[in-house]
Amino acid sequence: MFGASLPIPSNSPLLRRAGNKAVFSETDSGEFGSVTGEGDLLLPKLNVTKISSIAMQSSAILPSPILLWRFKVILFLLWGIGCCKIGWDSVMRMNGDLRDLFLYEAFLYYNPLLLVTMTVWLWGVNLWVFAQSTVNYSKVFDLDHSHLTHHEIWKCATWMTIVVPTSMTAYLYLYSHGEVSLAASQPVILYVVVVMILIFPFDIFYLSSRFYLLRTLWRIAFPLQAITFCDFFLADILTSMSKVFSDLERSICRMVNRQVATIAWFEADSICGSHSVAIPLVLVFPYLCRLLQCLRQFKDTKEKTSLLNALKYSTAFPVIFLSALKYHVFPDHWTNFYRPLWLLSSVINSFYSFYWDVTRDWDLSVLSRMFKFKTHHLLTTMFYGRRWVFYWVIASNLILRCTWTYKLSAHLRHNYLTVFTISALEILRRFQWIFFRVENEWNKMTLKPSLELSTEETPEEEDMLLGNENHNV
Repeated sequence: MFGASLPIPSNSPLLRRAGNKAVFSETDSGEFGSVTGEGDLLLPKLNVTKISSIAMQSSAILPSPILLWRFKVILFLLWGIGCCKIGWDSVMRMNGDLRDLFLYEAFLYYNPLLLVTMTVWLWGVNLWVFAQSTVNYSKVFDLDHSHLTHHEIWKCATWMTIVVPTSMTAYLYLYSHGEVSLAASQPVILYVVVVMILIFPFDIFYLSSRFYLLRTLWRIAFPLQAITFCDFFLADILTSMSKVFSDLERSICRMVNRQVATIAWFEADSICGSHSVAIPLVLVFPYLCRLLQCLRQFKDTKEKTSLLNALKYSTAFPVIFLSALKYHVFPDHWTNFYRPLWLLSSVINSFYSFYWDVTRDWDLSVLSRMFKFKTHHLLTTMFYGRRWVFYWVIASNLILRCTWTYKLSAHLRHNYLTVFTISALEILRRFQWIFFRVENEWNKMTLKPSLELSTEETPEEEDMLLGNENHNV
């Protein structure tokens, strides 16, 4: 009974070969049902060995993430070098007299999308820093859990970086080789694809985020409802991209009027030329939207600060319209009368905007946790508690605010390389502005409940006297 082996018939359902499927007896539920054969002991060992060997083989076949990332970087660099080489050779094939005009036109079509691509890259950097810090940006912007992270933003920016220069290279190559009609179709196809991706109604290409952006743009264009932080935050960013909207308007005008890859637009009486009234109107449109938001906010809150903020955006109107008058008045009138007014309005707009950035949008007096990260990080050592960071931000903001009026000036738009550089610097200024603006809003959100709680917990002197039942007279 104790340790002796019991005889089992050869036809018993408990007997099986090693490696066969296990068979359990349905008729016998006694002690024989718990007997395990030698094959049952070998089966787990064989399965573990087989799984481990398959895993080792698959890991040997698949490349490591670092190796795959390096391969992508090499392909990206080769693509960039190829685009630069083809573009340069195509430009050198053109006639020297028309080369500058053609480059100006080509730059006009692709300059807006290049600046938008730069903005997307920098916005991904903003989100990455916020994710590393104590700022809960999703709560500040009232985003749901399906919002795009910095990885997804950078993925979109990568595709934009590939598609836009590729289309520009194709435009240069086709035009220099005499294929004018095919060259003219390149920016048209690119713009149509961008619009289709934005309004595509199916659940691909981040549908919820695309529609969230479109809804916010609609609310900015028609501020008929209560203004949220996301509304005026995006509207402020759009004011830094007013030149982008101006170039988009002229590009679309030429596409509609079939002036792409021609020099008809350069004529003064052309509908898409430099004298067009639509140019200053498009430049002023983001400032007008922001002005209406401030008025709507004053209607809802009755705060006088909203009126002062509206006054700040209204100072951009004289800068834009006085500059546009150069094309509609005599040169002597512009030099002797309108140009001094334009300079004065530019100074007022620059310093008023700078003052508002530092004292209102940033409120440096409460930014005690700027660049404070959740864990020890390289950026913590570089930025947190460093006084030079604030000096740099204030000084650079003042300088770039002054140069920003150069870009708003319609009579300076033909210096396209200078205007592009200033536009890129303005986007960089807005990029660093975002850190302080979002941090300030997060501080208000976190400090306000604590202040309200402290006020509620502090009893009034009269309540202390009347509410004390155990006092002695």
